[in-house]
Amino acid sequence: MGNFIRLLQNENMKIYRRPGTWMMFGILVAVLLIVAVVTRFLFDQPVNGSWQEVLAAKNAQYQMMIDEGAMPKVALENYEREIKLNEYRLEHDIPPVDTNSFWGYMMSTVNLISIVTLFTIIVAAGTVASEFSWGTIKLLLIRPASRSKILLSKYLSTFIFAILMLVVLFMFSLASGAIFFDATTITQPHLIYNAGEVYERNMFLHLFLLYGLSSVDLLMMVTFAFMISTIFRSSSLAIGLALFLMFTGSQLVFVLSQYDWVKYVLFANTYLAQYIEGSPIVEGMTMTFSITMLFIYFVIFNTLSWVIFQKRDVAG
Repeated sequence: MGNFIRLLQNENMKIYRRPGTWMMFGILVAVLLIVAVVTRFLFDQPVNGSWQEVLAAKNAQYQMMIDEGAMPKVALENYEREIKLNEYRLEHDIPPVDTNSFWGYMMSTVNLISIVTLFTIIVAAGTVASEFSWGTIKLLLIRPASRSKILLSKYLSTFIFAILMLVVLFMFSLASGAIFFDATTITQPHLIYNAGEVYERNMFLHLFLLYGLSSVDLLMMVTFAFMISTIFRSSSLAIGLALFLMFTGSQLVFVLSQYDWVKYVLFANTYLAQYIEGSPIVEGMTMTFSITMLFIYFVIFNTLSWVIFQKRDVAG
């Protein structure tokens, strides 16, 4: 165990002694501040009428569209969901979350997990491939530690980096949110629509849930990049493929959502927040199904990485 801890420490040292690593943290914080400033000063648009009048008008519009019919089932369910949520807000005097507010800003920062994913993919792609390109892999493998432990230390160090970036993202989001926005609405609840009923949830709990569910995509894409890096010994290929799939996978699934088989595609299942925000991309999908598919892909990616790394000849 002590030998593995030293391996893990060594891999972490390799990551954090690079100037590029700290540039990534700096870029993340800079983007957060830019988002805060833009949200605070550019999205501060006056609203015509009270929020109650706005919601009542929206409900009337949604009901009219439902009465007209001739719409997909998913769209119909979304309109019914919005009507129920708006009625609950009006009945219990709970205003919607404004974009230019503390919670509106905090919710928008969840989207910045994609930047954390991008940076972690870069780290994951280089952690194995760079050992081959620099010729240091032979020095690493002559150590008494097994190849499995060496690969595991590299894999875990990558996710330690990801977790640290997520902590920085969350803490700086809180700090910048408190500085730029009015935090008097901090006790405002989040509303959930489930099985025709509306429930209240603590907003911090909902935010943590969104962070966790949104990090699933991070886990899968980083594992994919790690696999490509291990198999092909190319960081550029791993980064290119992972980023291409990361930015196009969900769009491809949306285009093909009318086909039942698309639910077995990885990217139809990585966005688990779809199950708490509304209807799933493909009708009939459930949280349990998506978790099962993600587990299968996760096992396949890691098995390929481990098997090929174990058998790879590095003598040449």
